[in-house]
Amino acid sequence: MALGLNKITIAGAVTNTAGAYFQTSSLTATTAGNVIPAGTYIMMPTANVTVTVNTGTATSQLMANNTGGVVISDGVNVYANASTNTTVTLITVNGGLSVSGTYNT
Repeated sequence: MALGLNKITIAGAVTNTAGAYFQTSSLTATTAGNVIPAGTYIMMPTANVTVTVNTGTATSQLMANNTGGVVISDGVNVYANASTNTTVTLITVNGGLSVSGTYNT
């Protein structure tokens, strides 16, 4: 997951490959609410899943059941909720490969 949205891409790269702009990830929505990690995501519509946000004074529904869209999360206050544990697909900017060291050849 990348917090920034800028990315150098390779033309024609398929999601989840080196040089691709998009990377998919998944999250299990629970009855208690599972925090969505910090970042910007496109969330696929998923049956029985709502997205809620803690406003500091109350919890408000951000996305209705079976609705997808853009989700921006701070990693603390945005939750995926479901009536039963359900896997949600999120698409974000590809974070790239981990660097193994400086000046490696």
